[in-house]
Amino acid sequence: MAAHKRALDDSFSTHKPKKAKVSPQGSNTQAISNLTADEIDFPRGGGTSFTPLEVKTIRAEAVKEANEQLFDEDATTRKAKKTKRKSDAPTSSKHSAAKDEHARIEHLNYKRMSVGMKIFGQIISIQPLALVVSLPNQLFGHVPITNISSQLTSLLESMDVDEEEDVEESGDEGEGSASRSKIPELSELFHVGQYVRATVTLLHVPGTTDVTGLGKSRDETLRASRRVELSLNPQQVNDGVQKSDLKAGYTLSVSVKSIEDHGYLLDIGIPDASGFLAFKDHKSENPPKLPIGQLLDATISSVSKNGRTYNVTVDPETFVTSTLTEVSNVSSVLPGTLVQTLITALQPSGFNLQVLGFFDGTVDEFHLPRKMKEKIHKIGKKVKARVLYYLPSTPPKLALSLNEHIIGLSNRKVQPEGSKEPLPLQEVYPVGTLINDVKVTRVEIEHGLMVQFDSGTDGFVHISHVSDDHLTTLSNSGPWKPGSLHRARVLGYYPFDGLLQLSLKPSILDRKYLQVTDVRVGEIIKGTIKRLSDSGLFVSLSENVDGVVWPNHYADILLKNPSKRFKIGATVKCRVLVVDPARNRISLTVKKSLIETDLPLVTGFENAKIGVVTLGVVFKILPKALMIEFFNNVKAVVPVQEVSEEPVEDLSSLYTVGKVVKVRIVNLKSESHTIIASIRKSGASYKTFNSDISSVEIGNIVEGVVFEIRKENVILALEPSEIRALISINNLANHRGLSPAQLKVSLTAGDKLEDLVVVSRNTEGNFIIVANKPKPKTPLPKSAVSLDTTEIGQSVGGRVVRQTAYGVLVKLSSHVGGVLHPTDVSDDFSSAVAFPTVDSILKAVVVGIDRDKKQLTLSTRRSRMHPDQAANVVDREILDISDLHVGATVRGFIKSITDHGLFVTIGRNVDARVQIRELFDDFVKDWKPRFEVHQLVQGRILNVNADARKVEMTLRSGDLSKPTVLTLSTLSVGQQVEGVVKRIEEYGLFIQIDNSKLSGLCHKSELSDNKDVDTAIALRGFRENDRIKAVVVELKDKRISLSLKPSRFAGQDLISDGSGDDGEDDEPILDSHGSHSEVGDEELSEEDVDTLKVDVEIQPQFQQPPLINKSSNGPLKLSDNYQWFDNTVDAEISQSSESEDSDVEAFAKKKKKKRKEIEQDLTAHMHTKAPESNADFERLLLGSPNSSYLWIQYMSFQLQLSEIEKAREIGRRALDKINFREEVEKLNVWIALLNLENAYGNDETLEKVFKEAARANDSKTVHLRLASILDQSAKHQKAEEQHRKTCKKFGSSSKVWTLFAEHYLQRGEIEESRKLLPRALQSLEKRKHLKTISRFAQLEYKFGESERGKTLFEGIVDSHPKRWDMWSVYMDMEAHQADLQSLRNLFDRVLRLKMTNHKAKAFFKKWLDLERRLGDEEGAEMVKQRAIEWTQRSNDLS
Repeated sequence: MAAHKRALDDSFSTHKPKKAKVSPQGSNTQAISNLTADEIDFPRGGGTSFTPLEVKTIRAEAVKEANEQLFDEDATTRKAKKTKRKSDAPTSSKHSAAKDEHARIEHLNYKRMSVGMKIFGQIISIQPLALVVSLPNQLFGHVPITNISSQLTSLLESMDVDEEEDVEESGDEGEGSASRSKIPELSELFHVGQYVRATVTLLHVPGTTDVTGLGKSRDETLRASRRVELSLNPQQVNDGVQKSDLKAGYTLSVSVKSIEDHGYLLDIGIPDASGFLAFKDHKSENPPKLPIGQLLDATISSVSKNGRTYNVTVDPETFVTSTLTEVSNVSSVLPGTLVQTLITALQPSGFNLQVLGFFDGTVDEFHLPRKMKEKIHKIGKKVKARVLYYLPSTPPKLALSLNEHIIGLSNRKVQPEGSKEPLPLQEVYPVGTLINDVKVTRVEIEHGLMVQFDSGTDGFVHISHVSDDHLTTLSNSGPWKPGSLHRARVLGYYPFDGLLQLSLKPSILDRKYLQVTDVRVGEIIKGTIKRLSDSGLFVSLSENVDGVVWPNHYADILLKNPSKRFKIGATVKCRVLVVDPARNRISLTVKKSLIETDLPLVTGFENAKIGVVTLGVVFKILPKALMIEFFNNVKAVVPVQEVSEEPVEDLSSLYTVGKVVKVRIVNLKSESHTIIASIRKSGASYKTFNSDISSVEIGNIVEGVVFEIRKENVILALEPSEIRALISINNLANHRGLSPAQLKVSLTAGDKLEDLVVVSRNTEGNFIIVANKPKPKTPLPKSAVSLDTTEIGQSVGGRVVRQTAYGVLVKLSSHVGGVLHPTDVSDDFSSAVAFPTVDSILKAVVVGIDRDKKQLTLSTRRSRMHPDQAANVVDREILDISDLHVGATVRGFIKSITDHGLFVTIGRNVDARVQIRELFDDFVKDWKPRFEVHQLVQGRILNVNADARKVEMTLRSGDLSKPTVLTLSTLSVGQQVEGVVKRIEEYGLFIQIDNSKLSGLCHKSELSDNKDVDTAIALRGFRENDRIKAVVVELKDKRISLSLKPSRFAGQDLISDGSGDDGEDDEPILDSHGSHSEVGDEELSEEDVDTLKVDVEIQPQFQQPPLINKSSNGPLKLSDNYQWFDNTVDAEISQSSESEDSDVEAFAKKKKKKRKEIEQDLTAHMHTKAPESNADFERLLLGSPNSSYLWIQYMSFQLQLSEIEKAREIGRRALDKINFREEVEKLNVWIALLNLENAYGNDETLEKVFKEAARANDSKTVHLRLASILDQSAKHQKAEEQHRKTCKKFGSSSKVWTLFAEHYLQRGEIEESRKLLPRALQSLEKRKHLKTISRFAQLEYKFGESERGKTLFEGIVDSHPKRWDMWSVYMDMEAHQADLQSLRNLFDRVLRLKMTNHKAKAFFKKWLDLERRLGDEEGAEMVKQRAIEWTQRSNDLS
């Protein structure tokens, strides 16, 4: 019956239970209605509609009947029959009805849940934007961050507003960060294991993935929680709670609304009521610690006088122990509330309870007490239970729990054997644990198995995990009957129910990896390739464990096409690189060097030991160090000095990211967990030296063994102390009388060195420096050498005491010394040491005496020592500058290296200078490192100035026997010269003269003897680097004027030039690299051309490889084997004859100059020979007047002769002669005329011919051809204008739009091309839209971005899925990208569509061809299998 809610100040109802006696039935109905109505208040203290006598009678009979049912089944049967016979008693009838109408005990599942249902849960995971909650009966749900509290949601919304304001007002940067800092993280508001009261707000369909706050995950718990969306908001959870029930001891969820002076103002979710938490009741050292929006479990401690404010406490113990004893409405019984109950029935599936004396309650088998006590848990006994949820029904039905851990709001713990303290279930039985002898305790036919093991630990096996076979129901008599024992594996936990999630499936029992933590770092495993993307290679290790291989771990080298190596479904061998349980991710490597290595693996800082040699991967290159990564994210630093023995300037030039390197750990810094490694010490020859050098003193004589030979020193291991020692290469070489290079060749590791003296100790580096023990000086022969008695030619002996830049100083006696110049050492500089080593004894001959300096000039040349014997003098003796002449080839030793060049000693008193430009044939920027002092060089004398005693020398290559280069003084008017075309200008040619550093100008008036010839056409016949002959016509003011006119050459010269048999084109061409410095290269005005001459300036010349003249391609493109011009343009072409007779004469003159061994009659081959004259073309045209090919060839022939007007006339003749029915032939001639005018005409003539062609032919075709001609001749602006005109005139044609787009794309203007598509679709008819879009997409694939083309094709196939031709074109475009996986996806999609067998066959055939071309045989076999399956499925449907 309907009822209205009373005002808060109304008095309670004075109805008494006695009045129910008038109508017992009606009274009972009224009681039920009042209990379930949301707006009816109960009388104070609760009560029942039965009289006290009836209640007493019901309880007594209930106890009696329960005892009979439990202990005497026969007695129960008799009692039931007796009760039936007393059916006429009204009281007994009520009792029987109460007994038969016990609430059915049901399991909660997703189907029974409904929106608005209130439920108790436990937090098991905290995500960044959501909470994952464990619910009763092995269910899960999630709470989005927006469903925590109204205050937290408001803060999140204000944060979004602040961010928008920050974007709009860039200057106000502090406010956004401040407001964001107010938002607490969910991990700060909640903790795992916390119990919460929630309301169901949304139920998702199974398989839904778009869930707020939960990202994609393979974790089954997270996936299960997606189905149920919950809210913890007190306004929803506490909805329906009556204010009259808010008394001291009542528990509820509240949220912090604001922070006041003395405490927190709380939102309790009830209208016209609020809560208050004093700072003193919070028990916190820093009172304002709770953030706004914080959710709290509160217990009401007192009510204010006005009845609107409720003082609460958040003491956990008070909250856990507070028991609800009476309520006025069922909606005031919140989930999680501890209530007083009465056991009314004991059933196999659980207990029936009476809650608060009014409501029916059930306890399923999952929530029965773990330790059942017969005295306590029997009918009629009162027990405390915690409310789990209640289903809206009539009468109301509550689900409760008697589990000890839920009653105490704690986590389920077990005490394993050997442990003194109980431990959490997760620690005792980790995921993946195998458990033997699991005993089935109960079978839920449609749900699963309840099992028990290890003295009371419970678990649950869902029906889907009982067997690998699909089971719909279970049986009490089958293999899983109660009492049977099985082997199980832990899959997870149901924290709320306190159960282990187990599986009996053999496949899971045998599975190696169940979760990420089961995989060990460094383990070699095999996996199956699932997917290859740009970000990495994804490999399946088991059904629910995957790994990823990052691109820098694909191979030891960089793979350009990883898809060719990694095929989907293939098995790959990997090594585990990193295991990251926090991210649930495994990183793998397929680098062969890391998989096959036998070296120890560094998987943590604790197992990194000094001296360990291992492999690492370069992951970062710094200027002064390499960053190396080992396994499990362990990193090391390799300083630049530990990379190589040689100095390394640029590490990036030696190493790349992803390179595997072998390193040795040399140092560990435990404070910062830093590992220092070395690459140069990683070799097998690395030796650990003794670091204690205190036993060796300076001056000690030691011996050692050569360990390593470096560039400047040798590393020794002293014996027997094993101390590291260094000895200089030069010191050792001088001691042995060898050069350093010879010493390095002769010295090997393991050689023993004796008589070494310690000269220095380095205590920081723990090494010493040694040197060879000085040899005893050899006494000089006792010969009286004095300046007075010594004569030139006399032989003397002495010891080398010092080396200088001018030679070596030799001590002959105590008062007399000598100088041995390097050019006086030997007759062959390359066969002797120019500077003998110090302390060496030598015998020489005196060649000069300086009595002032008391010094002799010595020579050890064989020709001087033994003048009577014949000697092979390779390097002659140069005594004075007069011994040199220009062009002479000499050798000498580099004396010094300066910024401007070299100084070379070529004689005792003669030095030569080599300028930078004379060092190399080609330009070398950094030339100094290529030379060193005392280096032997060979060159040619360029200039000798005896007065200034200066000698210029060159080291450049070339024929050194040639005379000196041409100079301006050696040239004369009329002299013929050879050269190469250096630059082409409008007024003439610049020519570089061979064998000189001179260049001259050939004016365009000096190109041909024919005054009527078009000089512009003649200039086009030349190309840069063409070899030509010219005649000097004028020398004035250091300017050279040249001529190419045939009349200026002698007849013999013309014959030799025309024959082309001299082979001069094969010679190397000398070109100048300094043309920008010439005066003649400057730009000149047209007025100065007549008097233009070229200034002469000396320039360096560099030798280059022969250059090949490129052929001139004419503007008309007819076929691949046809050209408008010949490969070269002779000067004689300008003198083309006007008649056929003159042509024949010219051919006759040329043929006379060639020797003919056999005369043949060629008249029979006239029709097969290519036309070579006007007569030949006229004869051919008589037979084929309609051949546009012949007419166009005839035009081309005239253009080769620079007869442009004749070419135009021939084109007009062709249009008149060709039959009017031959439209294609006429069109070809018109196109040829357009090409001709474009190349040789002007804009007016081109426009005139274009208009005539458009009138005489298909206008659209001519418009498009002209645009193409302009494009080919690089006149892109005019081509664009022509395309615009064409689109404006023929906008209804799809072809003009696509060609316009292609024009833009070929020029790289992609955006302009894309703008054309919407314009084209507006202009075209709808039936042409699909073709146009397809063509634009193909152009994107060809010239633009393939992704853009793919997007266009996707739009086509989505809107027109039955257009098989579009599918085929799409596949062809993707095939050009060589993306096999994308192609497979396309074929999968199209073959899902309904089509005929014929069309499917075509697609499968296409797929098979592509798999064979781009994939492998495995892919081809897969296509064949798919074709068979498609055929079978098609036959079944038919």
